[in-house]
Amino acid sequence: MADRGCLSEAVAAAASPPVPAPGPSPPPDWRGRLRAGLAEAGPSLWLVAGLGLLYALRVPLRLCENLAAGTSSLISGLIFIFEWWYFHKHGTSFIEQVSISHLRPLMGGTENSISEPGSTSSNRESETNRQNLSECKVWRNPLNLFRGAEYRRYTWVTGKEPLTYYDMNLSAQDHQTFFTCDTDFLRPSDTVMQKAWRERNPPARIKAAYQALELNNDCATAYVLLAEEEATTIVDAERLFKQALKAGETIYRRSQQCQHQSPQHEAQLRRDTNVLVYIKRRLAMCARKLGRIREAVKIMRDLMKEFPPLTMLSIHENLLESLLELQAYADVQAVLAKYDDISLPKSAAICYTAALLKTRTVSDKFSPETASRRGLSTAEINAVEAIHRAVEFNPHVPKYLLEMKSLILPPEHILKRGDSEAIAYAFFHLQHWKRIEGALNLLQCTWEGTFRMIPYPLEKGHLFYPYPSCTETADRELLPTFHHVSVYPKKELPFFIHFTAGLCSSTAMIALVTHQFPEIMGILAKAVLGLWCPQPWASSGFEENTQDLKSEDLGLRSG
Repeated sequence: MADRGCLSEAVAAAASPPVPAPGPSPPPDWRGRLRAGLAEAGPSLWLVAGLGLLYALRVPLRLCENLAAGTSSLISGLIFIFEWWYFHKHGTSFIEQVSISHLRPLMGGTENSISEPGSTSSNRESETNRQNLSECKVWRNPLNLFRGAEYRRYTWVTGKEPLTYYDMNLSAQDHQTFFTCDTDFLRPSDTVMQKAWRERNPPARIKAAYQALELNNDCATAYVLLAEEEATTIVDAERLFKQALKAGETIYRRSQQCQHQSPQHEAQLRRDTNVLVYIKRRLAMCARKLGRIREAVKIMRDLMKEFPPLTMLSIHENLLESLLELQAYADVQAVLAKYDDISLPKSAAICYTAALLKTRTVSDKFSPETASRRGLSTAEINAVEAIHRAVEFNPHVPKYLLEMKSLILPPEHILKRGDSEAIAYAFFHLQHWKRIEGALNLLQCTWEGTFRMIPYPLEKGHLFYPYPSCTETADRELLPTFHHVSVYPKKELPFFIHFTAGLCSSTAMIALVTHQFPEIMGILAKAVLGLWCPQPWASSGFEENTQDLKSEDLGLRSG
């Protein structure tokens, strides 16, 4: 089993007692500061240590003389080091990228051939590009945690920041989209809140929320901000959301009555609808976290019936998780029948929940030895195919479900088919897989077989589009630096880097040894050349004939 340190810290953070004051988080102790400093200054320390070692060995190795004698080897080594660093940072070879982007057009080649306006290849390429853009879109995490009651607790316990600046910036943009509109200037409290959602500093946002409540005690968005960021427990967050619900319903009914008066009133109704749906959804999540699961399920079902156009919010994923906690598998199957449709966007929650339901029917009696002897039954084949389908959609999930990688707190935004989505799914659904006997055993025995069906996942998929190549870059922006991002498919160093490394290393070693022991290396070079390139005049008979000719020549001259 892999180390469960981060998961233990997250559980400890969620179970820790309430913090008395909502002020700034206390500074970490000297050990935490030392670890954080070493983690940030790791590359710099290695560089300083390497330079110090070179300085200490400059006399015994005669580095100054070797540097003057082996400048080309030094430059080749520096090029190799830069190439290795660029590949690990950007995932591509710098020299290959320059060759394709700049040298190839100069040599007469073009990256994209010119085709007719209606050509099939051009249409196929544009369709693939559009699909890659849509699959690399960042989505709001439907099960995102509460900043004050959960994320901040994690920071207090571990001294680590679970959210990145990029993730929080996306959340700020979402809040401005959901909770603001063009008519905010008509209400002073909404004007204050419009500035609050743009504020980067959390204390300044909380202060602005209190200012909005002073102007209007029924400002629903102000209660929302306080519930999300100031409340230090789920109970406090639920209390503030209930106040927000009371104010939001009043404003929503008022907007319904005026919606046909002007386009501005219609925009205001859309904003008030978003606020009301957001509040009810967060109340359902509070009830789920506090153990009132049936109440949470009822709120979610009512939301989906009352506001069916808002499927983009993925409320059905919240409902799936709550129904799995109730072990209401028939209801889960009914939800999947509606949302696991070819015309609707997929997610790890949908694909892996479908695989879990099919695994549940056969996992308790599954045995690899028995299956190898008698073969797989129809139900087992269906379960294995469902697992392969789920793994193809998101290949990062099994490592977290099988606890081969440590879990961290999920981000507020996820990239579908990426590592961020895998963390968000496994964080909430690992317990459901553990609850079903043999489910993880069947997953462990079959998940790697998916990769034999898709040997080139970036070029061609089996049931889905090719795996997008942009997931690693986006996940590194969404996930904290202390997490080791899962990469698929595994990137191997190009042959050019291996060749350059061997060439530079061997050249530098030969130059150094030759400079230190020139006589021995000269004899060795002659011996090697003699073995590889034997000359006809190197034979003993030829040498004797040469000596005779020299003697006759000397005799003639003397005569």
